[in-house]
Amino acid sequence: MSRDTAHGPRRCSIAGALDVVGDRWSLLVVRELLYGVHRFNELVENTGAPRDILTARLRKLQEYGIVERRPYSSRPPRYEYFLTAAGRELSPVLQMLKRWGDEHIIEGPLPVVFEHDCGHELLPVLRCEACGEPVERDSIHLAHDTDGPCDGLRRDAAVGRSGSEG
Repeated sequence: MSRDTAHGPRRCSIAGALDVVGDRWSLLVVRELLYGVHRFNELVENTGAPRDILTARLRKLQEYGIVERRPYSSRPPRYEYFLTAAGRELSPVLQMLKRWGDEHIIEGPLPVVFEHDCGHELLPVLRCEACGEPVERDSIHLAHDTDGPCDGLRRDAAVGRSGSEG
């Protein structure tokens, strides 16, 4: 299928998601919040992010409804950060990214291992919601492509789906 590149890049939910959470520091913040770390100084320590960059990422994640800030001290003003429902929905994405990193990047003992409620090590697998079968590279096929330029990003993504394809 050829594309008319005069209209700009392909309109894509993946590209839109990467614009919001696709940098190292944003994903590491989400990781830490999923691990139960909520305070700024601990986020700095555990991610290694420079303070100014971490501040900017937290603001962006708040703007897109992924993180919410809650006060825990009034003197001096201090805040904790928590994932919203939309932020918690990134957990399977990070689990799959972790599995890929475990298999292709990390050498030696794994730095973090998760256990499922069944008592075994968690090895996440993507499954089709309709039939329950595992999704393999050769089992998916492009069914629809609007083939148009990206329309931009919604800042109220936590409220509902943007209707993007891809």
